Amino acid sequence: MLDLWYKNAVVYCVDVETFMDADGDGCGDFQGLADRLDHIEALGATCIWLLPFYASPNRDNGYDVSDYYQVDPRLGSLGDFVRFAREARGRGIRVIVDLVVNHTSIDHPWFQKARADPNSRYRDFYLWSEERPEDAASGVVFPGVQETTWTWDEAAQAYYFHRFYAHQADLNLANPAVREEIEKIMGFWLELGVSGFRLDAVPFIIEDKPRSPFRTAGQRNGTADAEPDPHAFLTYLRRFMSWRKAEAILLAEANVPSETIPAYFGDDADRMTMVFDFLLNQATSLALAREDARPIAALMRERPPIHEVAQWATFLRNHDELDLGRLSDAERAEVFAAFAPDEGMRLYDRGIRRRLASMLGGDTRRIAMATSLMLALPGTPVFWYGEEIGMGENLDLPERDAVRTPMQWNESASAGFSPAAPEDLVRPLVSAPDFAPRAVNVAEQGENGDSLLERIRRLVRARRACPEIGWGRTEILETDEPAVLALHASWRGGAVVTLHNLSPRHVTVTPRVADRHERLRPILCDSGGRLTQDAGEPVAIPAHGYVWFRADEERR
Repeated sequence: MLDLWYKNAVVYCVDVETFMDADGDGCGDFQGLADRLDHIEALGATCIWLLPFYASPNRDNGYDVSDYYQVDPRLGSLGDFVRFAREARGRGIRVIVDLVVNHTSIDHPWFQKARADPNSRYRDFYLWSEERPEDAASGVVFPGVQETTWTWDEAAQAYYFHRFYAHQADLNLANPAVREEIEKIMGFWLELGVSGFRLDAVPFIIEDKPRSPFRTAGQRNGTADAEPDPHAFLTYLRRFMSWRKAEAILLAEANVPSETIPAYFGDDADRMTMVFDFLLNQATSLALAREDARPIAALMRERPPIHEVAQWATFLRNHDELDLGRLSDAERAEVFAAFAPDEGMRLYDRGIRRRLASMLGGDTRRIAMATSLMLALPGTPVFWYGEEIGMGENLDLPERDAVRTPMQWNESASAGFSPAAPEDLVRPLVSAPDFAPRAVNVAEQGENGDSLLERIRRLVRARRACPEIGWGRTEILETDEPAVLALHASWRGGAVVTLHNLSPRHVTVTPRVADRHERLRPILCDSGGRLTQDAGEPVAIPAHGYVWFRADEERR
């Protein structure tokens, strides 16, 4: 029997170096993370997603890996990782880790051997050109920061390809030896107890890269042994992982057009287990900016159908910029005007480098409503650490680092993150008065039953008690109020109705479910309400409010 644990999971994303410092050196570590598992458990999360923690020169927050089999010594040791994973498992919390195999750091021994000797077996681990390609300036991922995708290496006497930064050389994934190494990496971490991988940069992994990386040596020599579909590599990864651990998952980072998404899941759900729903995330951002639910409803109606064992991953913010690249220019301008009016709040001509709470003005009601909305959307919700208390960003930090500041545990000088002095922390704390540790922290909110943290804990409990959302079919219910998103999720005879008011106005709506249900019983209501009501009765929703109902059994 398949173990589809991810269907009703709640995922909490952690950057180990900024979560909790146990040894006092100013940098978070696995011991500190283990010490704070009680917080993650109390939130209701059932799975922790770890950002890269491998050995790395750390030029790109760990996404420049120099050794896949070692923990960054600042964060601890392999033993510390295993101890953390075991303690998490003891609390019923699974762990998934980032798998970064589109590229390696140029400090990786593979690249160092490849550049030193053209006859080395590692030379074909990467993509080389003796001359600078004509299109070297095109296809950059980080406009305004990155200028080329080909960089000259003096030792190799050749240009090497890098879709991302110059210190991240792309791997030649058509090379069977590279694929064998990836198998070893996946197998190693599966043996250490992880329940799967978040696969980084999936569209770039399968793209038809320069020098034809998805053509085998045989095809380059004129034979016909090439893979007909680059997505087949995803099937290859899934098959290997399933052989090693059947219940393990692959979560894809794939910000791609709607019509291409089914290929990432596969017709038989044999590729990516889950895919981040970037399109719904961007529609949600537009809806929040307009205070109008219609962009979400429109996107959901256009969502491609997926296999019953596949799953979307929903989110509001993550560790990168809020990418708005799939919106039209006019729509993106609307979101910028609402949430990033200053140029310094924007990044790469497409995104916003702010956290959710600051974009929503620190308004607890609005942040809670947005979180409730995320939890009600079909899929598996993913939190970015600190969202549960409404952390802000530090715009003095470069690029994406603005949203990767130390977790704020209390109001002390170093926010309870570390015994070290503030100036010795791995990154500076948030300093804006409304979001600094004195104003936003776990300790204070944990003692206030009406705080954002306590509201989100209640929301997560409600979401976990509503498997219909993760497992079932979700329909959009028509209302006469454009600011309200009304959803009906059903599964195995159970049904949940959720209503979210995106506007700053009090509204009254009648969810159109009277033809299917007689009674609605509130699960969550941020303004009180009767214990039960007839399905055809109107519902009052306060400004930026939400109501969750459990419906009685559907009429036959």
